[in-house]
Amino acid sequence: MTSPSRHDYVTVLGVRTHARVWGSGPPLVIVPGLGCSAWMYTRLARRLARTHTVYGYDPPGHGLSGGTWWGRADLPGLVEHLRAWLTVKGFGPVPIVGHSLGGEVLFDLAARHPECLSALIAVAPTGIPENPSVRVQLTRLMKDLPRERGELMLRGIPSYLRCGPLRMLRLARGQVEHLSGPHLHLVHTRNLLIYTPSDPVIHVWTVKALRDRVPGNESVEIPGGTHAVTDSCPDAVADAIHAFLR
Repeated sequence: MTSPSRHDYVTVLGVRTHARVWGSGPPLVIVPGLGCSAWMYTRLARRLARTHTVYGYDPPGHGLSGGTWWGRADLPGLVEHLRAWLTVKGFGPVPIVGHSLGGEVLFDLAARHPECLSALIAVAPTGIPENPSVRVQLTRLMKDLPRERGELMLRGIPSYLRCGPLRMLRLARGQVEHLSGPHLHLVHTRNLLIYTPSDPVIHVWTVKALRDRVPGNESVEIPGGTHAVTDSCPDAVADAIHAFLR
């Protein structure tokens, strides 16, 4: 029987910050995508919790974390808040899984603060090497949504409303303005890319950019998944992560 999750709150840079916690064992962190909250990764977290204490981190303005719509909403701000949260939690180098926007956050974190990570797992990361316009991002997302699991979409609406369209728009614009490509060669943390070729949100050049620019990049292809492959194929994603961390 799967043990229930529990809630963890700490104050980080003045923001009451929430994480949903599953399991026991060494810590492992999940960083969500744009507008997503920790519970949206429950299917993956429960599988990873067989070997780890899994912390589903809610960034400012996401999930059950504090944060206002007029607060800072850019990628460097997300990176610095995550770094500060890891410090407050007392985590040394720790394996971190980042999905979508969370994957881009992790590559920046590894380039700027490599002491924070023992392993980097990017699942369907956006913004690598660079992000298209907000209009193109939205078009790709609309192609993906009908393929996602209905329960995830229905229950995800409150998460997106909690984050709010203005914060999400500001973060999406920030991704367009932020250049991740020039920093990829600075990532020396052991790293894994998990992707699905049927994902309309990211493209093959993401895989090529990581293989070409990130030292020691490994990759796992999961056929038939959606952009939220953490939810549509949780067993395959968890198996890939467990194998990578052994």
